[in-house]
Amino acid sequence: MDDSEYWNILRAVTPAQKLDAMQRIYNMARELKAAGLRMQHPDWSDDQINVAVREAFLYART
Repeated sequence: MDDSEYWNILRAVTPAQKLDAMQRIYNMARELKAAGLRMQHPDWSDDQINVAVREAFLYART
């Protein structure tokens, strides 16, 4: 696929579809962060994981 074909595809996507795709990417990033924290801290509760994920995204920490 060349650049012009790629841009044509992006132009054809509706704003609602773009928003949906971004929401799915954001949710996946949160799930991946939670999975990483569970691996690093197997003793943490779900509540602790949720707080750490929320803080990581709120304050853009890694």
